[in-house]
Amino acid sequence: MGPRVRGDELQIVQTDLRMNTTPKSTNAAPSDDVHLIVVEDEEVVIEHHPEDWIAFVLFWALAFIVFLQFFTRYILNDSLAWTEEIARYGLMSLAFIGGAVVTRKKAHIAVELVSNLMGPGPVRAALLALVDFITLGFMGLLAYFSVTIVERMHSQPMTVFDMPMSLVYGLVGLGCFMMLARQIQVVWNNARDGWRRAPDVTDQIHAD
Repeated sequence: MGPRVRGDELQIVQTDLRMNTTPKSTNAAPSDDVHLIVVEDEEVVIEHHPEDWIAFVLFWALAFIVFLQFFTRYILNDSLAWTEEIARYGLMSLAFIGGAVVTRKKAHIAVELVSNLMGPGPVRAALLALVDFITLGFMGLLAYFSVTIVERMHSQPMTVFDMPMSLVYGLVGLGCFMMLARQIQVVWNNARDGWRRAPDVTDQIHAD
């Protein structure tokens, strides 16, 4: 009667035999599970703030007016005279209303090289606070001058319609005041957090 071999020992022997009999290739292709670049889709969050709805209505109204202008000019060869002017006013209003959306999301174009090179501490917090307050002052000036422009343009009529231009600049002023309100909210939130940055932004650049 021969020697007994346990099941776990037999499994190890069989595994070693398979490994020894498998030919090794130095030019084997990498596994499909290895990725050099990993990209993850950012979660889409639909928000329902007042400036979002106003920008949504202005955008699609502007798209319809521009399409109507194209259709009447190049298809019917009889362009509607008011479409170009209203499209220009709509684009101007959309830019300022959209500015409130961008201010709320803190997505304005900014040069952040200096603050990114700084390490966490009171110096960087003071710099970020200074930037926030300068932006707040700029938004306040925009809101103030928008009121004066609306007052001055009240007697100026539109080119096509017999309506005052203050209606158009009123939407611009509304966008400026919305940006001011959102910037006040941003400053308040950043002040409560001590003007700290998220770790992924803080650590993206390291000083030599």
